[in-house]
Amino acid sequence: MVYYKTADEIELIRASCLLVCQSLAHAGSLIRPGATTWELDQAAEQFIRDHGAVPGFKGYRGFPATLCISINEQVVHGIPSKDRVIQDGDLVSIDCGVLWNGFYGDAAYTFPVGNVSEKAMELCRVTEKSLYLGIEQAVAGNRLGDISFAIQEFVEKKHKYGIVRDLVGHGVGRQLHEKPEVPNYGKRGRGLKLQEGLVLAIEPMVNMGLKEVKTLKDGWTVISKDKLPSAHYEHTVGVRKGQADILSDHRVIEEAILQNQELQPLRLTTAIA
Repeated sequence: MVYYKTADEIELIRASCLLVCQSLAHAGSLIRPGATTWELDQAAEQFIRDHGAVPGFKGYRGFPATLCISINEQVVHGIPSKDRVIQDGDLVSIDCGVLWNGFYGDAAYTFPVGNVSEKAMELCRVTEKSLYLGIEQAVAGNRLGDISFAIQEFVEKKHKYGIVRDLVGHGVGRQLHEKPEVPNYGKRGRGLKLQEGLVLAIEPMVNMGLKEVKTLKDGWTVISKDKLPSAHYEHTVGVRKGQADILSDHRVIEEAILQNQELQPLRLTTAIA
């Protein structure tokens, strides 16, 4: 069943999403070569709990951590570890969720660390741009496939990257994952008709090479099958008439990046057409 939210419920989701982005910003401020993914996870959990919320991922279907931290060829669901040390040149994708006042928030961001190659930066820029192209289609009267098509067309047809098929976006509300699923590939004009009150997590996962992925023996970490880098950006949005309402706020994260000299900001690079 698809659940449509009231205006008051959407504001509660917005508050949860803002806390998610503040948590991502806090974790991002600590990223540096030599830091472990475990350190980032511990800092984010403390930050979330200090704000009276609960980590949305920890314990979800048995996931053991607050953050999903996925580096380079890891697409999503990387498990933080004291043994995983961040290196100069890494792409560090962090996905975070919180439960606050009965509603979930969800967002993700890929942090380029230090001397990241131009090819990797291009991957990040294209992935982020595809997210906003998908969001432009999240308006009342459109179809779910319009979101999916916009992302796939830009990523695969225009830039020749691989869109991951095995993992998709989703509805967000009182549950972390609600219907409908939001694929990052599809046909324009197909699928559920979008109505006001629908809240969606839109999250393109884009591989530099092939679209195929596989899951490691830990049962969680998904990597690109050809082991080329992957990027992941996610917003939670509310469907409205005329223009989607972005409930999460990546600007909070980008401000933290500008304060951390170990990270490369996307905003200082050439815009992607």
